[in-house]
Amino acid sequence: MWLNYDQLIDSTICAYQESLLNSCPNHIVIDRLFNEAKLNDVMRVLQQPYYWQTQKHTYSALYVDSAQWQKTSNDQRFVQRDVWQREASSSNTVSSNIAQDFLSFLRGDEFMSLLSRIFKVPLTDMNVAEPEINTNYFRLSTADFVEQHADDSPGREVCMLLYLNKDWNNKAGGELVFIGKDDEPISIAPLHNRCVLFDPSSKGSEHWVKTLNSRYADEYRYNVTSWYWSV
Repeated sequence: MWLNYDQLIDSTICAYQESLLNSCPNHIVIDRLFNEAKLNDVMRVLQQPYYWQTQKHTYSALYVDSAQWQKTSNDQRFVQRDVWQREASSSNTVSSNIAQDFLSFLRGDEFMSLLSRIFKVPLTDMNVAEPEINTNYFRLSTADFVEQHADDSPGREVCMLLYLNKDWNNKAGGELVFIGKDDEPISIAPLHNRCVLFDPSSKGSEHWVKTLNSRYADEYRYNVTSWYWSV
């Protein structure tokens, strides 16, 4: 079982729904939503120095190559990070199965039904051409960055961020920051087994990630990012 069901009793679901309505952006933070032992197994896979590839986005184009990146000014570069190579890792079935299984769970009926219940909107991959690319692992080093941006693609109802950083040092940086409202941004530390769910079309949902402190150059910030659409 991937979920901690004591976090999902009726009263807590109602509290999540109320928190969504009363926050800007509409978001909730759930700690210990997932099975700790299983996430530890996932992390053992992700910490292997394999199956990671640098991913770069500009404000005008996603997945740019090195030539495009070099032609782009610094203020137009908004993402540089490593993405987990699902296809390459599938050849190593013994070690990577659990990491693959978790990604499949996050796009499965049980989890999507839970999100549908919390957000009160039917979620489905019926019209999503490549649903698997919308759920994956990412990591950031001190050289990487995620600058301010919005995730409000048409039909996208829910964004999920799950942090996988064991014993994260609060001086290491890497906080998620929502623009919020009234010049009061909301900062969320990337603690292990902390899940952030938000409505990307809600006011104040533009966000960025604080850069990692250079004193922690030997550490990575790991997370799962997942996007979900309505019918």
